[in-house]
Amino acid sequence: MIATDDPGSKRFYHGTKADLKPGDLIEPGRPPNFGRRDRITTCVYLTGTMDAAAWGAELAIGEGPGRIYVVEPTGPIVDDPNLTDKKSPGNPTKSYRSQEPLRVLGEITDWEGHSPEAISAMKENLERLKRQGVEPID
Repeated sequence: MIATDDPGSKRFYHGTKADLKPGDLIEPGRPPNFGRRDRITTCVYLTGTMDAAAWGAELAIGEGPGRIYVVEPTGPIVDDPNLTDKKSPGNPTKSYRSQEPLRVLGEITDWEGHSPEAISAMKENLERLKRQGVEPID
């Protein structure tokens, strides 16, 4: 697991359905977008790729459109163990998490999402994992 204390060295994104404004904080301690909704998150997630952020926006629980924000970590970040090593050795999705908040810097409004077929297939896969008892790693 690689950690960095220099979170300002890259551009990071966060995909969600939440309506946020520059300066807002995305904080742990809320129900998750994935897995059991009766648990509380201990981390917030961010990515260095628009593709991974689009998945977050498209798969997030909630009403309204998916949104992608440019975010700035306020503390150290580490590789997301839900995607790295197990599924994607070397972290090609540039997926990370932090126990500290993310600060919203702005919104990307011209992003291109995945096809309806790809979204449906991903949702089916997530449902299959849920039935198998596979839960995100907190």
